[in-house]
Amino acid sequence: MTDNREEIMEEELKEAETAGAAEDAKATEEAKAAEDAKAAEAEEDKQESEASAEAGAEESGKENGETEEEVKEEGKEDTEELRYLRLMADFQNYKKRVEKEKRDLYSYANEKLMNELLAVVDNFERALDHDADEGFKEGIEMIFKQLQDVLEKSGLAEIPALGEEFDPNVHSAVMTEETEEYESGKVSGVMQKGYTLNGKVIRPSMVKVAN
Repeated sequence: MTDNREEIMEEELKEAETAGAAEDAKATEEAKAAEDAKAAEAEEDKQESEASAEAGAEESGKENGETEEEVKEEGKEDTEELRYLRLMADFQNYKKRVEKEKRDLYSYANEKLMNELLAVVDNFERALDHDADEGFKEGIEMIFKQLQDVLEKSGLAEIPALGEEFDPNVHSAVMTEETEEYESGKVSGVMQKGYTLNGKVIRPSMVKVAN
């Protein structure tokens, strides 16, 4: 009887141990499943974060790309405007240069003729310096005056010399002389008159300068 009780107790103990082991195994499996679920959830959140970050980066890159295109377009417009302004400036300079060349051409086209006529003017002045019949001299003066008027209308002008300060730009010094009539550096005598044509010296005055 006693042996039967012991056997029954051993069987009950084994059954209890088996049930406890099963419960422990179940609890372990449940804990592992919970951990796996948490890990899966964490991985899912990580993937979503990375996807969001990539999407944001793509959007940002797209926006930056549009901005760069706009900047490039604006730079292109600025370059075209600068090129246009440069061309306009070059054209204006060209027009001014052509106009100046035309003015110079009109002003100095007869320079050679004027230089040849100056010899005639010199001869008229020499002739008037000599004594001659009063009526003849008066006629020569009238003709000479007509010639002078025509030349002046064409832009010819005599260069002031006698008593003026010597100016190498318009005077050509032939000699110097001692004189009390003029101060040192002044033109004391004119050996040949000088002339300008529309402001340009075509023949400097040949002069004597006081020491």
